[in-house]
Amino acid sequence: MRFERTPAGNCPKVLIVLHQEASSPGRVGMELVKRGFTLDIRKPRFGDTLPDTMAGHAGAVIFGGPMSANDPDAFVHKEIDWIKVPLKEEKPFLGICLGAQMMVRHLGGTVAGHRDELVEIGYYPLSPTSTGKTMMDWPKKVYQWHREGFDCPGGAELLASGPTYPNQAIRVGPAAYGIQFHPELTHQMMVKWTTKAAPRMELPGAQQRRDHFAGRFIHDPAVRKWLDDFLDLWIGTAQAPVMHAQMRAAE
Repeated sequence: MRFERTPAGNCPKVLIVLHQEASSPGRVGMELVKRGFTLDIRKPRFGDTLPDTMAGHAGAVIFGGPMSANDPDAFVHKEIDWIKVPLKEEKPFLGICLGAQMMVRHLGGTVAGHRDELVEIGYYPLSPTSTGKTMMDWPKKVYQWHREGFDCPGGAELLASGPTYPNQAIRVGPAAYGIQFHPELTHQMMVKWTTKAAPRMELPGAQQRRDHFAGRFIHDPAVRKWLDDFLDLWIGTAQAPVMHAQMRAAE
């Protein structure tokens, strides 16, 4: 699917923040477009600005990347600081991998590698918490590509855990979520990642390339179902968006 960089017409926009020249919002982008949203793709690393308010956007997603949320680069600090905008306005925000780690840093939490230098690259177990179970069904294994994880900072609620990196999904307020795994992954993206970043599969705890593709065949249907359920909960559709502020006021 071709993604538009510049929003067109009067369709509600979702802000998409990417970190590499050839990055793609993958399946998440595809599903948002199917739901009637237009993608406003921006790359602050290459000079794009971020809005001062979410008034012109239905939601925002910050995706992953090879950099660390602990890096000193100006764009990293800019994105971490910007997360205050959707949090304050209680607009739907999703951080995926690096994006989740940025939200944790914004909240004063810690992003760090495993004490035994283990990574998660491939498919790994996922276990929802009691709160997570009440929200939706979760896949038994999810696709990972990271060597740092995040803690659960004050104000965040843990929704899912894993055996190696215990914090896999968190919720902050009514509308902000951070996930360590990659539901946006398409088959094409898996081919690209496992080719261009093949040396990472030699790191401690990483799975071999053949296991990535075998795992996708087994686990991807459940991940696809989870993403559909999550988007229903998180943002809805352009015609029937989820109104988090109103839901909170009614509680």
